[in-house]
Amino acid sequence: QVHLVESGGGLVQPGGSLKLSCVASGSDFEIIVMGWYRQAPGKQRELVASINSGGGTNYAGSVEGRFTISRDTAKNTVFLQMNSLKPEDTDNYLCHVLITKRTWLAPSAYWGQGTQVTVSS
Repeated sequence: QVHLVESGGGLVQPGGSLKLSCVASGSDFEIIVMGWYRQAPGKQRELVASINSGGGTNYAGSVEGRFTISRDTAKNTVFLQMNSLKPEDTDNYLCHVLITKRTWLAPSAYWGQGTQVTVSS
C-alpha cells in the first residue's frame, strides 16, 4: 500500500556530509511516524532519527547534534541531514514509515530497501 523510495547515500570522507531523502508514495493513509534506521551486517537494526506527525523528533544519542531529521508533509518526504560523519556511521540506512487508515484497528509499518552510507578516508 505504501512504497518508500530512498536516495542520497554514498561514499564520503570523515567529517563530510550527506543528505538522505525518502519519499512515501501511495494513497489513503495517514503517517504517524517517519524516520530512519540503520543496520550493519550481523548487527541489530537501530533507530537513527524519527519525526512524528506533530513534528516531534527523536534521535539516537550517537548522532544527536550531528544529524537533523526534517520533513515535507505535503510531499510525504523525510530528510536526514548528516554532518560531521564518522567511520562508525557506515551502515545501510533504511527509511521507515508507520501509517494508519480510518478502518484499521492498529497501524502498519513499511520499510524502504535501504541506501548505503560509507564513511572512509
